[in-house]
Amino acid sequence: MDAFTAGILQRIESTRSERDQARRLGDEYTAEVEQSALDDLHRLAAEHGVEVSA
Repeated sequence: MDAFTAGILQRIESTRSERDQARRLGDEYTAEVEQSALDDLHRLAAEHGVEVSA
């Protein structure tokens, strides 16, 4: 696994965790911000052929 792939997968996991924590705390604004970032990361991963598990 190259550095780009490892980095983007780590960022996706971290962003997903932050989104989930915001949801648990009832912070809908932060959850939406994190979801938007997550969508961008998934798009970037797809553009570079990085497979992301659901």
